[in-house]
Amino acid sequence: MMNFSAWLQILVTVGLLVLAIKPLGRYMTRVYSGEATFLTRILQPVEQLLLRGAGVRQKEMRWDEYAVALLLFNGAGLLFLYALLRIQGQLALNPTQLAGVAPDLAFNTAASFTSNTNWQNYSGETTLSYLTQMVGLTVQNFLSAATGMAVLIALGRGLARQTAETIGNFWVDMTRTVLYILLPLAAVVALALVSQGVVQTWRPSQEVALVQPTAERTSQTIALGPAASQIAIKQLGSNGGGFFGVNSAHPLENPTPLSNLIELLAILLLPAALCYTLGEMVGDTRQGWVLLGVMGVILASFLAMSLWAEQAGNPQLTVLGLTSN
Repeated sequence: MMNFSAWLQILVTVGLLVLAIKPLGRYMTRVYSGEATFLTRILQPVEQLLLRGAGVRQKEMRWDEYAVALLLFNGAGLLFLYALLRIQGQLALNPTQLAGVAPDLAFNTAASFTSNTNWQNYSGETTLSYLTQMVGLTVQNFLSAATGMAVLIALGRGLARQTAETIGNFWVDMTRTVLYILLPLAAVVALALVSQGVVQTWRPSQEVALVQPTAERTSQTIALGPAASQIAIKQLGSNGGGFFGVNSAHPLENPTPLSNLIELLAILLLPAALCYTLGEMVGDTRQGWVLLGVMGVILASFLAMSLWAEQAGNPQLTVLGLTSN
């Protein structure tokens, strides 16, 4: 039987998520439509500077032009990340002197982070330098998430316009996604996580004495690093690849019940709100709510199975005379 605490956690998480869907969804509609928002006065000069500096012609693209721009941009990101992984041993911000990543692991990591699949078959704190985590993985967490959001918005325009030949401008959509949506949200989430004790530092790993030393070991190494900034966009972008090997199960990546709530909300927030955005873009918010409802049914099904497994406990612990609580 589920206890009161389990029900309360679900209700609070779902309630906060539902409250955020409509305002965030409307905000994103305004961003992608080029309408003014409360951040426009601050960020529009930055947006225009970036686009002009990159030589972007802000005219709308056909679907094939949009697709080519997307593939070229992410292909360049893959090559950059692969190179960074291979030569990290010769670069700065590597306090534990980690060597360059092996070719096969470097390619697998670069390809998966560029494509937003984020397959992490390594332990971050023992494989990647701080520079690689920040400039490589964190940046790709932003860009791969922004790419997926841009594709959804282009699809929405295509459905809404029906007979139009263009679906927007990839470079404009990417820039606005990062500047107006992902960066502000990630900054808020990162600061909230730091307030809960998630580490954010360039200090090297620390050797500390064990509270209960043994004959074999009297100390242990505590991995540190700029974790909160990466975790924030990892969650918001529905990415994998945590700063530490066990992701959000690590006590320095997710130390408190509040940090756990923040990370749960962060990973659900944009997918849910984008349903409303899509509904507004096609001129019928009911379609967005239907899509969100289907996603909700799938989530509820897997949530029920997960909660049942958690509440049932592990019979192997009982055999050992331990408790799951």
